[in-house]
Amino acid sequence: MATGISSTGINGQARDYSLTGRSARHAVEAGLATAEWYHSEVPRKVMKQLMKRRDGPALRDTIIWALLHVGFAAGGIHFWGTWWAVPFWLGYGVIYGSACDSRWHECGHGTAFRTRWANDLIYHIASFQVMRNPVNWRWSHARHHTDTIIVGRDAEIAWMHPIKLGLKALAYVGLLEVWVSLKVLLRNAAGTLSPDELDYIPEQERPAALFWARVHIAIYAITILVAVVMFLSGMGWKATIPFLLVGGPRAYGCWHMVMCGLLQHGGLAEDVLDHRLNSRTLYMNPISRWIYWNMNYHIEHHMYPMVPYYSLPALHEVIKHDLPEPNPSIFDAYREMGSAIMRQRREPGYFLKKALPPTAKPYFKSAHQKAEDELMA
Repeated sequence: MATGISSTGINGQARDYSLTGRSARHAVEAGLATAEWYHSEVPRKVMKQLMKRRDGPALRDTIIWALLHVGFAAGGIHFWGTWWAVPFWLGYGVIYGSACDSRWHECGHGTAFRTRWANDLIYHIASFQVMRNPVNWRWSHARHHTDTIIVGRDAEIAWMHPIKLGLKALAYVGLLEVWVSLKVLLRNAAGTLSPDELDYIPEQERPAALFWARVHIAIYAITILVAVVMFLSGMGWKATIPFLLVGGPRAYGCWHMVMCGLLQHGGLAEDVLDHRLNSRTLYMNPISRWIYWNMNYHIEHHMYPMVPYYSLPALHEVIKHDLPEPNPSIFDAYREMGSAIMRQRREPGYFLKKALPPTAKPYFKSAHQKAEDELMA
């Protein structure tokens, strides 16, 4: 079943995904900005238990994450010059270039650890690995949760219309994304914030955004310097090792992050106030869930973002009677999303609207949607 708001935007014009243009003004006028969202009901006592933060699970997972960095890097260096090094570098790439995204995300919410400094420490490490300014993206992601997939308000909409499939395919390699991320960091390091960044970063946080961009660029400069010194010392191809350890994995190891991230909202609705319409929950294998830190429970996360990642499966069990049926696998989710995206390319305004179970409450409609329904009647 499909319906939706036309992706051709206001008065037949192409949608403006910037945060300072006509779509932003429309979102405010339509009551879609900082609006009230639908939430599945959870008993207060149950929610209190689900929101309880603990250091144990995140500490365990972080120790494993760190050991995998060391182990894969050591293997890649030890077997340098042989084919045995390849699987070690591939493994290192995923642990660095994909697992960083979920650590950045959950620690940015401040829910992974009970201890605040631990969240902040891992957040900054993961932000560096994923090549994101930690200040910019903390506030960008706060906006993403306040105005999820509201055009003109959400700075993190991955599937913008008209959809360019070639760019999406390139994202699995990451070279273009690395170049774009470096340009943003260099611009911030030079003291410039974009109009969109100025829209969502509070004024008092802007000096910190410039500072951390300079820290990140300094680390990359040191990495380049080390590689140059190694090369001039006659180490040949071994001079590329610094790039395989720092920065490079964001390109060659990001495929798992992209694979999971595109499923979060792909093919679903824009400009709605019900996360069941614009977010996707699916089941995954245990390895992907560990890398992804349970963000496959994405409707649940958006409804209740202060529930830690290790409690999302339990939250899912509490509210699944009120949610669309989850996709049973990554493959099935891509089949579903791919079909919707190809139709969106032909039919602006189409989105996949999943059926709700008989036990669920109806999809929530904003006042703006109700008004549109009345006009269509």
